[in-house]
Amino acid sequence: MTVSSVETNPPDFEDYAALHRLLTAAFAIMEGRIDPPSSLARLTEAGLRVKAAEEDLFVIREGGLPIACLFGAARRDCYYIGKLAVAAAQRGRGHARRLVDAAADRARGLGLPVLELQTRIELTENHATFVRLGFTQTGATAHPGFDRLTSLTFRRAIHRSGPFPLPVA
Repeated sequence: MTVSSVETNPPDFEDYAALHRLLTAAFAIMEGRIDPPSSLARLTEAGLRVKAAEEDLFVIREGGLPIACLFGAARRDCYYIGKLAVAAAQRGRGHARRLVDAAADRARGLGLPVLELQTRIELTENHATFVRLGFTQTGATAHPGFDRLTSLTFRRAIHRSGPFPLPVA
């Protein structure tokens, strides 16, 4: 089957059930490891449809089905990305990098200087992945009601003329 290039807000995308399955499977590794639980546990297919209407949906499909995705949204000083997921059988093929680079292109087009994301403090393998994708840890936060840090913030500067990351101070 043919794997699509990264599609941004594809007008023909309607398979929110498949997108929900992709995200649920990819985020399953977090169950029992993070506290508080992931917001994905509360996100339904209908919620994904609303999210895609309010944010940018980046998707890679194979045979019409999503195999990798990412959501992005412009904020005042950055382009925030989240819900990055790659199907287990598709990992190690550069899909996450292609999605992040597409988000960087979108941010560049909006005149935003950096990508930003948050990841849970317990998910050290995700931290390493984001560093490999050009991100630098810039902060840490606690969810409401917690007296310990629960999330790390990572940023990646947007190079004005291409997808190449610059260090963030």
